[in-house]
Amino acid sequence: MTLWADLLVPLVLAAVALWGVARRVDVYGALSTGAGEGLGVLIKIAPPLVGLLTAVYMLRASGALELAADLLAPVLTVLGIPPETVGLLLVRPVSGSAALGVGAELISAYGPDSLIGRTAAVMLGSTETTFYTVAVYFGAAGIRRTRYTIPAALCADLAGFVAAAWAVRVCFG
Repeated sequence: MTLWADLLVPLVLAAVALWGVARRVDVYGALSTGAGEGLGVLIKIAPPLVGLLTAVYMLRASGALELAADLLAPVLTVLGIPPETVGLLLVRPVSGSAALGVGAELISAYGPDSLIGRTAAVMLGSTETTFYTVAVYFGAAGIRRTRYTIPAALCADLAGFVAAAWAVRVCFG
């Protein structure tokens, strides 16, 4: 790597700190407050995350994910999606954190440079946690009826999964 690449993150952090000091912001206090709020968020999301990851691991240990992958393999193959990613396909619309766990497990099992590892990584960046996003935004706006939002968003997720698998095949063979 070049010297600039090695110094980029420290320079950005130093620039932010200097900008805060120049504007007379208590940078350390702001950092501490943000870290405390981050821990509060962690405490809120940890139980559902543990539950989702436990459910995924139970499905995998019971053979249900393998059965689902076997049943969906013909359809997934036609769509160009590796059947091994079925766990990610099922979890991603529900929880981003659980999907990251499943994606990390796929990358660990198959390797980051494998077709499956690359596809999982691109799928994580190409899709959304549909149910969480709809709940947060519609809840904030006070909308009670989602109408066609969920089916349309799940179709967009499917398009993201297919596009991710296609992009990985095109770019990496």
